[in-house]
Amino acid sequence: MTVLILGVVLWAVVHFFKRLAPASRGAMTARMGEASKGVIALLLVLSVVLMVLGYRAADFTSIWNPAAGMTHANNLLMLVALYIYGAGGPKGSKVWLGTKLRHPQLAGFALWAVAHLLPNGDLASILLFGGLLVWSLAQMALINRAEGPWTPPARRPFKSEVILVVITLVLYALIAAVHMWLGKVPFGG
Repeated sequence: MTVLILGVVLWAVVHFFKRLAPASRGAMTARMGEASKGVIALLLVLSVVLMVLGYRAADFTSIWNPAAGMTHANNLLMLVALYIYGAGGPKGSKVWLGTKLRHPQLAGFALWAVAHLLPNGDLASILLFGGLLVWSLAQMALINRAEGPWTPPARRPFKSEVILVVITLVLYALIAAVHMWLGKVPFGG
């Protein structure tokens, strides 16, 4: 569990660095230039590797038994989470939902975490998905505090909505395939 916890903490610390220590992050950028982004990216990749290895190596410790149908709820919420995450899109104009949510990518990430908590009542899942849920909510609060009031962006043409739906469905299928390849059947009962 230590490796898993270390991965979640590293993920959070690296993401919080810019918000909680802007002077230090600025000094790092001034000293290293564009290479500072590479260091940050490398630390984030390391955090993901630690989370995956720690999760896969963790002993199964049941905390609660998920209710029947939670796998199906997870699958539905994952579709929604991917769509919400995609609504954040590139800077500038957004699809409809991106004009209603200040943090669509973080909101999609938070919903992803909730979706994964539903069918998994073991300690490792609670630490991983619960930890990432707390991180995403805290990140939204920090951004809101730092940036003040929000002005919704302009809306993109309807064609962008259709493209996002297609991308969401393709990503969903790819994610399901990767889960099956790793031995986790996402469409179980």
